[in-house]
Amino acid sequence: MYDDRILQRWLRLEAGRMNDGVAAERPTLSALLESARPISVTRGGDEYLYDPAVLRAVADGLPAGLARRLRLPILCFTSMDVPDSCAVTDRHAFEALQALGEISALRELHDGRVWIGRAIAYGLVAKYPTAVQVAFA
Repeated sequence: MYDDRILQRWLRLEAGRMNDGVAAERPTLSALLESARPISVTRGGDEYLYDPAVLRAVADGLPAGLARRLRLPILCFTSMDVPDSCAVTDRHAFEALQALGEISALRELHDGRVWIGRAIAYGLVAKYPTAVQVAFA
């Protein structure tokens, strides 16, 4: 007989492996801009190098002060339970995405998250490489 718990355990292990490339340390945008070599560490222990041009482009689109609060990369969490959407759970990331015009100003956080279409999340990764990542919940 098929046991769903075994499949769920295996899927969690695989999701963990896929998250090895996700930045574990999330410095503020302002700290990254001040660094001669903007890097952090991934969950797998490797270096995560930020693109300085992308950092500057993000900073140029933000209101004063948000760069000191925004931690990068912005994480968009995807789950098998919600196959077509990703959740942004960081309030400052949500504010930054609104300031950059990537999320409507009419959207609001509910229960500490905002849901965006998965296609939008992957579009953000393409538009802001190293500043946005998709992580598996």
